Amino acid sequence: MKQILIKNAFVVCETDEADADVLVKDEKIAEIGKYINAPDAYVIDARNKILIPGGVDIHTHFCLDVGFTKASDDFYTGTVAAAFGGTTTIVDHPGFGPEGCALNYQIEAYHLLARDKAVIDYGFHGVVQHVNSEILSEMNTLVKDGITSFKIYLTYNYRIEDKEAFNFISHAASLGALTAVHAENHGVIEALRERFKAQNLLSPYYHALSRPDECEAEAVSRMALIARLAGDAPLYIVHLSSALSLEFVKAARERGQRQLFVETCPQYLFLDASRYEEEKHGGLKYIMCPPLRSAVDNTKLIKGLENDIDVVATDHCPFFFASQKLRGKDDFMLCPSGAPGVEERIPLLFSAVIKRRLGLKRFVELCCENPAKIAGIYPQKGVIRTGSDADLVIINPNEYAILSAASLKSNVDYSVYEGFKTLGMPETVISRGEIIVDHGKLSASAGRGRFLKRAPAQTPR
Repeated sequence: MKQILIKNAFVVCETDEADADVLVKDEKIAEIGKYINAPDAYVIDARNKILIPGGVDIHTHFCLDVGFTKASDDFYTGTVAAAFGGTTTIVDHPGFGPEGCALNYQIEAYHLLARDKAVIDYGFHGVVQHVNSEILSEMNTLVKDGITSFKIYLTYNYRIEDKEAFNFISHAASLGALTAVHAENHGVIEALRERFKAQNLLSPYYHALSRPDECEAEAVSRMALIARLAGDAPLYIVHLSSALSLEFVKAARERGQRQLFVETCPQYLFLDASRYEEEKHGGLKYIMCPPLRSAVDNTKLIKGLENDIDVVATDHCPFFFASQKLRGKDDFMLCPSGAPGVEERIPLLFSAVIKRRLGLKRFVELCCENPAKIAGIYPQKGVIRTGSDADLVIINPNEYAILSAASLKSNVDYSVYEGFKTLGMPETVISRGEIIVDHGKLSASAGRGRFLKRAPAQTPR
């Protein structure tokens, strides 16, 4: 299908929202305007519907190996779920490789995992397990190969200490690369886990108590200050979960930091810690790091979407409840951490638009434009602009749906949003000029997705 003409849509562009036609030709957006005439094009009448750029999710974990088990979505099932949810681009965070491995070890492994599986376009973040001169040198080559962001962890076995973090963030900035950070205070978390273990307090409820919001906020503040000392180096806080952490981010920005970027996820907007008390071990479904917070945090983070939060991603990392999550039924520490969400993100956030909790243009910035800028793939992705990739999603604002694992496409047996009613659903999804989902039917083949060589991050504000 060489040409597609979308007629009569309400089109959300960077600076304008208006009724318009959009012509797609040879994988690109060829024209935007009224009364476009293209006799050879396949025509889609999108009257009374909204046309947005394809969603960009820059925090997924497909094929994640946590040592004793693996995430249940690979790059086929995961990207199919993403496509049905209106996401046409992902940037995946690889899991850790063998101890002492080179920086490109996991990148090469993930190229093999994704190449013949992905149905949408994709990129990878680098994952940092240790910092030395060889790792810093290797970054130069990876940046040239389009890996322009790297993730460090302040907790888990391959955590990065402050000296290493400073050296890494400084060197990344010199290369035009972005450092992403999982920010939690490891020492306090370990002390609390040991305390709860000794008292046999091992239900999912204590997972949340073992990782309090102060642990996240302290680590966020510390990394922001380290990035400032590194010359206001670009720093991306992944999955920010608490209002307290957001206050530290705002304070850093008020001090002048302009390259401090913040991501949150739908689970921290729409779910709270009361979920950990669900019966029949149901609280295990919500074991994730950082954990769910309070309803007050939900409210304050939703408010933060207006100006302070840059991106809504998913941290999609699914495990089967029956065969994987229940490993933690007698001890939450044995439960694999993570939850599905790549398909639910766009419907949940669009529902917030319909309910007037979020503006339409701001919704597009959070889910499409800003993640594309921060990931270094803008304006190729994340925007409806002449010359950009024809990644487009037609949303029917009048279509209701009840989210349920029974109908969602992720390879997992539950959804943390089971029973949520969404307003407005992705109806037709186009990736590089190809209709890949249309009215609930998949037409994309495994392996059609392309690896994206990314440029340095752009500041979204």
